[in-house]
Amino acid sequence: MNLFADIRLLVLESLDAMVTKGALPGGLAMANVTVEPPRDAAHGDMATNAAMVLAKPAGMKPRDIAAALADILAADPRVISVEVAGPGFLNLRLAPAVWQGVLGQVLQSGPGYGRSDMGAGQKVNVEFVSANPTGPLHVGHTRGAVFGDALASLLDYSGHDVTREYYINDGGAQVDVLARSVYLRYLEALGQEVAFPDGTYPGDYLVPVGAALAKEKGDAWVDQPEDVWLAEVRTYSTDAMMDLIRADLASLGVHMDVFFSEKSLYGTGRIEAALADLENKGLIYEGVLEPPKGKMPDDWEPREQTLFKSTAHGDDVDRPVKKSDGGWTYFAPDIAYHFDKITRGFDALIDVLGADHGGYVKRMKAAVSALSDGAVPLDIKLTQLVKLWKDGQPFKMSKRAGTFVTLRDVIDLVGPDVTRFVMLTRKNDASLDFDFDKVLEQSRDNPVFYVQYAHARVMSVLRRAAEAGIAADAAALKGADLGLITHESELTVARKLAEWPRLVEIAARTNEPHRVAFYLYELAGDFHALWNRGNDLPELRFLQPDDVATSQAKMALASAVCVVISSGLGILGVTPVQEMR
Repeated sequence: MNLFADIRLLVLESLDAMVTKGALPGGLAMANVTVEPPRDAAHGDMATNAAMVLAKPAGMKPRDIAAALADILAADPRVISVEVAGPGFLNLRLAPAVWQGVLGQVLQSGPGYGRSDMGAGQKVNVEFVSANPTGPLHVGHTRGAVFGDALASLLDYSGHDVTREYYINDGGAQVDVLARSVYLRYLEALGQEVAFPDGTYPGDYLVPVGAALAKEKGDAWVDQPEDVWLAEVRTYSTDAMMDLIRADLASLGVHMDVFFSEKSLYGTGRIEAALADLENKGLIYEGVLEPPKGKMPDDWEPREQTLFKSTAHGDDVDRPVKKSDGGWTYFAPDIAYHFDKITRGFDALIDVLGADHGGYVKRMKAAVSALSDGAVPLDIKLTQLVKLWKDGQPFKMSKRAGTFVTLRDVIDLVGPDVTRFVMLTRKNDASLDFDFDKVLEQSRDNPVFYVQYAHARVMSVLRRAAEAGIAADAAALKGADLGLITHESELTVARKLAEWPRLVEIAARTNEPHRVAFYLYELAGDFHALWNRGNDLPELRFLQPDDVATSQAKMALASAVCVVISSGLGILGVTPVQEMR
């Protein structure tokens, strides 16, 4: 049930009636007609822009259309008043029975309330984290992991067929650096004094890897040249780091469906096949790039390269795919990887990347557009930086990692639920302050506490009802007389619950899971306001002495809040609490 979609349908049917009566010309496009909550709740329950968007194509004044439309809408029993506002907007107020019906729908549907088939089974690949396999995940990866996982859950909730994927960057020079760093830890485990040159990884997390390697190989590689041990240590080290990364992700509640190795693209013809596809489309050529804008690098020189004509698909400049020495640029395997996704039959691709990948967006979108002939959209979501604070000071680096704060550091301090919720309290492309003291406060200023507290309050009232001998199980509440829910504070909560299905569809359409966190905070605010008003008005308390029917109706309202909060937290990957400690 999506009440906003139902009322929009009413508006469209009313417009059709106007056409039939000759009050509106036929053939008008209705796609841009919307029904949504008004900016100011004092103006009504819903607002439609129908008269505004149809006035010009109809050759009529907006207020004339609005006045005629208002007369038809007012005849519907769900509508108690319609007001023409401003240049031609219509504000509608709906009957209490409508909001009472929403509560009944929530209780009847349970966890299914708000789920939709909007995605129609569309196959979507969400690639996220994809950190270099050179160490534990840091706090920046944490934000990308939470965002990507919540987005995948949101898309699944809205009817998409979602694959969570991690691209292992194991084909570049950084894994050679990892292998050399592990080799030093291997020597150290065998009692040798070692020094870590600049550019290697000195973090303590490699100590157990080196020790395990020493136990397995003994002194076989001591004093041996690099070509003897590098390839094997590289594989061993990468596997060990991916085990660590998988464990880090699991501690956050993130589980991937696919781990794709960059290395599998090399020497297998897959890069060549992707570029051949582009060449067959006339998009690969030999040429010389224009000099870079701004300050000229000292080492820049014009040279002929193999280029992808990415400007034909919306990029600013064409991009090299092969170096002048014949080696691949870093962009070439990225093209091949996305070509692989396309050939696996995905209908849409989403890449979640760090803020430092901003220059990557246009070229990758151009490549996917070219490879799929425009049939497969690619949405690239950049996650901005996270600033950590504790005791009023920037949080210091992790000793274990050597240079950064790890995902495990954050989890150890506040737990996965708080971590996940707080990471979604800002839009992905906005920077985020993560204050370890504030996220553990029990106050309205702490959004995760505020939402969890609402859920815990519902659970407490249901327990107290059972102790008082009032049936509060699902069957009893489904049969409650919801006509007893009439106070404006109660109906305000019902109105917010009615927004949930619409919110889910908007968030899924825009790939913005933070909208769910914002909505839950607002819903919790309306519920807490109702609860607190009960302190002054006994008739608003959820348990009414000697009035079972009214108590059950009010608990039905509370239970509906619980259903939606549980669903929303489920999308965010946060476990609802039963009681606050």
